[in-house]
Amino acid sequence: MARKPRIDLAGIAQHLIQRGNNRQACFFTDDDRRHYLKWLGQAAEKYGGSVHAYVLMTNHAHLLATGAEAGALGRMMQSLGRRYVRYVNSRYQRTGTLWEGRFRSCLIESDQYLLTCYRYIELNPVRSNIVARPGEYRWSSFNCNACGKMDDLVTPHETYLSLGKTEATRLLAYRRLFRDAIDNHDIKTIRDHVNQGKVLGSELFRNSVEAILDCRARLSAPGRPRRKKVL
Repeated sequence: MARKPRIDLAGIAQHLIQRGNNRQACFFTDDDRRHYLKWLGQAAEKYGGSVHAYVLMTNHAHLLATGAEAGALGRMMQSLGRRYVRYVNSRYQRTGTLWEGRFRSCLIESDQYLLTCYRYIELNPVRSNIVARPGEYRWSSFNCNACGKMDDLVTPHETYLSLGKTEATRLLAYRRLFRDAIDNHDIKTIRDHVNQGKVLGSELFRNSVEAILDCRARLSAPGRPRRKKVL
């Protein structure tokens, strides 16, 4: 069966997930994570991708990124994935699949939808009970976006920049977003949309994407319940 084309538009941010096969580890040491981030930056520069937020967990990675043109992020992730697999197979004397199929993605409308996705990504280590606070986790963009730590990989999104006129006011406003945990409904909504590859945003935004791409951009409705057999 042919793969369904991705919902992809130039200049619109996307939430991307690259997961280890069968949810097994894809990062084994800090060196692995450093190589992944270095090659992500190189691929982003080569193919026209801008990374706004990221987190590297043991068996998957979350990215928030924008492509300069349609297909840019796909080329970026394909290049990164292949290069990293070659590295892992060589270093650990292994063969076979590392990734669980192709990466998952969904378009994100700017404003609150995008800021919620920022939080969702950078709070992953907290939800997984690895750390108590996001700033304690080394392999994410939180300390860049919230504390101003230099990170060459991160490019601020316009929505992030709109949080304040100065860096100090933006950082403060961003940290305030993390005072409360993300609502469980919002967590489920983000997961459902990226798993189905649909558009996360308002009805107006989804309608606009559907009109431009001539495709369905909203979640599939739950299937009809099976009729019980009459015994």
